[in-house]
Amino acid sequence: MPRLAGKVAVVTGASRGIGRSIAEVFAREGATVIATSRGKAGDYAEIGSGIEYQQLDVSSVDDWARVVDDVVTRHGRVDALVNNAGIITYEPAHELGIDDWNRVVAVNQTGTWLGMRAVIPHMLAQGGGSIVNVSSIWGSAAVAGAHAYHATKGAVRTMSKNVAITHARDGIRVNSLHPGFIATPLTDAQDEDVNAYVVSQTPMGRPGLPEEIAYGAVYLASDESSFMTGSELVIDGGYLAQ
Repeated sequence: MPRLAGKVAVVTGASRGIGRSIAEVFAREGATVIATSRGKAGDYAEIGSGIEYQQLDVSSVDDWARVVDDVVTRHGRVDALVNNAGIITYEPAHELGIDDWNRVVAVNQTGTWLGMRAVIPHMLAQGGGSIVNVSSIWGSAAVAGAHAYHATKGAVRTMSKNVAITHARDGIRVNSLHPGFIATPLTDAQDEDVNAYVVSQTPMGRPGLPEEIAYGAVYLASDESSFMTGSELVIDGGYLAQ
């Protein structure tokens, strides 16, 4: 039987990279997937069967209410939420402008909070669910620059633990997922020297693949992880083990 058979899952930041792979693998594993991003529906013309599309700005309270209410109206429940949407900037602390800081916080941190805020009432009503918040190895370790990304991914890590403990007896599990360097359009757009350095410091000596992260999300969203909450699942080729 597929590992997510019968489950309804919402995945943010799903137009490309890790998010898109999570949406595709969830669908292959039997879930009804609502894939979201800020883009228009045309971005999903070739994403595959079993996946619906909803336009969603994760920093918008109204967008979250619209999407989650629609999912519950049409499917009756939300079994899994994967808060994957994220952006990064590499300016050092004294050079980053306030607007750029606010944008990173709005997407990475506030967006994750708003997602949990939107689905938890429905998960309470239905007796449980699983929330997977995508953090990063940069939620636990540092790289030059990227301080805003570090701040938000560290916040995702600890915020996940708080919500996990708050709802541990409500059947709602909350875990964070911590990818290392993954070959995606986001990393492709980064400085080649930064990419080469991180890969050189990864014990496995290669970038990870989006699908390798997606299967971690499958585990956290599935009943296989039924005794796991408030935990950090690190998939990083050994980076944080050093």
